[in-house]
Amino acid sequence: MARWEPNAQERLVRAALDLFAERGYENTTVAEIAERAGLTKTTFFRHFPDKREVLSAGQDTHARLLADGIAGAPAGAAPLEAVAAALDALTATFTEGQREFGPRLLAVVASNSELRERAVFKRAGLAAAMTDALRKRDVAEPAAGLAAELGVRAFHEAFCRWVEPANQRTFTELAREELDELRAAAAALGAGA
Repeated sequence: MARWEPNAQERLVRAALDLFAERGYENTTVAEIAERAGLTKTTFFRHFPDKREVLSAGQDTHARLLADGIAGAPAGAAPLEAVAAALDALTATFTEGQREFGPRLLAVVASNSELRERAVFKRAGLAAAMTDALRKRDVAEPAAGLAAELGVRAFHEAFCRWVEPANQRTFTELAREELDELRAAAAALGAGA
């Protein structure tokens, strides 16, 4: 096994995604993921506590990028402007490789209730990171939490659009557009009331 090769975590993620797509999540073992990646089971467990977590690689980095983006927004930025800065910071880090395996990732997650549940927890973690960062900017509740939830929804919807094969736009453009649409929808809720 080529244990000394770089990018073990990325190789494990790609191997897991391939196997989950081929055999199903339930029918894939950690040993098979490690073998497909050319690594050992021990190496797998150095990177992930279990196979459910393998598709959530980068969660901590994503949360940190979102929080840093909010912290770095201009001092007078409104909550949704700070969230837009956070989305810019995060979406700019996504690569063409992530875009290419995005449709398979979405399909694998959609096909398994345990993975769907994990995706909900992931989005909740991202929202919590943004909410905390907004609170540090003295944004009170419920505005901090609502802005963060809109940001997470914009991120997820933009990701789904970004990975479509026919898409020619950047992830950042799509996330900004989704956030603008959500902002308009929220404003329309109060119209005529």
